[in-house]
Amino acid sequence: MNGNRSVIILGVALTIFLAISTEAIDTTDGKGTIEGAVMGIDLGTTYSCVGVYKNGRVEILQNDQGNRITPSVVAFTKEGRLVGEAAKNQASLDPANTVYDAKRLIGRNFYDETVQADAKLWPFAIKNKDGKPQIEVEVDGKPKAFSPEEVSSMILTKMRKIAEGYLGTSVNNAVITCPAYFNDQQRASTKDAGSIAALKVLRVINEPTAAALAYGLDKKDQEEQNILVFDLGGGTFDVTVLTIEKGVFEVASTNGDTHLGGEDFDQRVMDHLIKVFKRKHKKDPSSDKRAIQKLKKEAERAKRTLSSTAQTRIEIEALFDGVDFSETLTRAKFEELNLDLFKKTMKPVKKALEDSKMAKSDIDEVVLVGGSTRIPKVQQLLSNFFNGKELNQEINPDEAVAYGATVQGGILSGEGGDSVKDVLLLDVAPLSMGVELEDGLMSKIIERNTVIPTKKTQEYTTVQDNQAQVNFQIYEGERSVAKNNHLLGSFTLENIPAAKKGSPKIDVSFDIDQNGILKVGAVEKAGGSQAGVTISSDQNRLTKEQIDDMVAEGAKYAEEDKNAKVTAEAKRELRDYLEKQKSFPGLDKLKMKDRRKHQKAVEAAFDFLKTNEQANHVDIKAKLREVEAVCSPITALLYDGGDAREEDDAFPDDEAKADEL
Repeated sequence: MNGNRSVIILGVALTIFLAISTEAIDTTDGKGTIEGAVMGIDLGTTYSCVGVYKNGRVEILQNDQGNRITPSVVAFTKEGRLVGEAAKNQASLDPANTVYDAKRLIGRNFYDETVQADAKLWPFAIKNKDGKPQIEVEVDGKPKAFSPEEVSSMILTKMRKIAEGYLGTSVNNAVITCPAYFNDQQRASTKDAGSIAALKVLRVINEPTAAALAYGLDKKDQEEQNILVFDLGGGTFDVTVLTIEKGVFEVASTNGDTHLGGEDFDQRVMDHLIKVFKRKHKKDPSSDKRAIQKLKKEAERAKRTLSSTAQTRIEIEALFDGVDFSETLTRAKFEELNLDLFKKTMKPVKKALEDSKMAKSDIDEVVLVGGSTRIPKVQQLLSNFFNGKELNQEINPDEAVAYGATVQGGILSGEGGDSVKDVLLLDVAPLSMGVELEDGLMSKIIERNTVIPTKKTQEYTTVQDNQAQVNFQIYEGERSVAKNNHLLGSFTLENIPAAKKGSPKIDVSFDIDQNGILKVGAVEKAGGSQAGVTISSDQNRLTKEQIDDMVAEGAKYAEEDKNAKVTAEAKRELRDYLEKQKSFPGLDKLKMKDRRKHQKAVEAAFDFLKTNEQANHVDIKAKLREVEAVCSPITALLYDGGDAREEDDAFPDDEAKADEL
């Protein structure tokens, strides 16, 4: 390492999506049990669902309208706040004060491309507050801003009231689900929404893993089975590959898109209907918020109808400027409008399989979750991808996620009893984690898709004599060169006992606990000095887009990184050889001519390393062979007592001759 640069620059990568819990808080009574009932809540983009354990079984609960799914909609009216179906039903009356899709804002930045794109489509206003999006509505005649977490908390409160109405008692504990590809800030914000709703959030678990639990709970006595959960909901899309064996649910890989779902399909239909209206009536309803909400309602209804019929009739009275609108929409047209979005779902499927190192034939079941998986074209594309495989539709796509969340709640509370006592959920780290070495490469300690929780330790050392401290920099990513990855944090290990370089032994440990918190520690074995850092789930973490970019870059620049690695190894090999030659025992016993020749060869090679930083591995290897050709015959003299041959002299100048004794 040059100058005062410290030995190891730690770089470690961590973006974790825990199935058991990426976010968790301790809500036990100190005896390892949970006080009171635990709800399982599927907090969806368009619809939410809640379940509880009662009499030893999961109950998915009905709302006050008798439905088991509740619209994730909040309306602010003169009479007060409405949540759920009442809010959705009046959306066209006061669209600017009817909020939906809060999940598409939660944990995101105001300037996020998807936020800016969505804001143009929503009838309610989105404002910027400290770089975070705020939803502005009118309350009591005055503008009032709410964070996405606050709006989501209102929906969670509705779910809580449904559960309390069923159980006849207050409920404080909850397991809440989120998309597997939510980044950690989105997960932390989801937990915050629960806290705002005065809930003790025991876990925030992945939706597809919860669905897998719903699917596999009654199969926990079966032998090993590989399943792929295809979760396409109202606003998000996840693909997760799991292995289920005797109650252990182990995630092999996960992929997805946090901004793809039924809402996008509805928007395509709405855009089409607006064009038809313009063509028929020479009027543009796109600037009328009430007209747009009427279209939105009909687009969603038409989408649902076309899953079971070949065509449907759209009738809207007085859509715009008093003009009635009537149009027939066929399934073929609906599929044409959305075909690129449907095909977009296949890429994460392919990537998830690649990451799990499984072939299509290794997948025993393809399990459908989420309301949008009812779309025939989506099912056809997925079946064709798996060479005509029949898709598993035995679980309710609307309720499976809440069911799995409720099972997790039953595990935590003990309500689940014997049926869930042996169930274990294991997820994976989607990015590799490692430390930056002195040559700039990242030494991976935890590989991508390693099952978590996990703890791994690796030994490192110093690169300078009497080095007293080491600066560790923590990175995540798939590139071989550390600086091309994402820096998470750093810390310094001090008070290392004075010693020659390479002597101190420093253990670096990466520990990811069950709550998704990364702890990095370093201990110097001889003196016992130690230091470390804890990286919590909302500190310096990557977005889903950044993760995708890193993985893509890792593949794109694989050859570049390979060359960088080979070059670094060649430099290390040459440097190690030169260090050994510098301190080769017995050199002082040789004639001055040979000592001088040896010294000049070594110094010239050191100068080469300093002045040719861009040299490739071929040039470095050539330099190693060159210096070996000079030094090896000279050091051999120490064993056979002769002179080095004249033709081996790489420096036959006058100065060398003058130095001869």
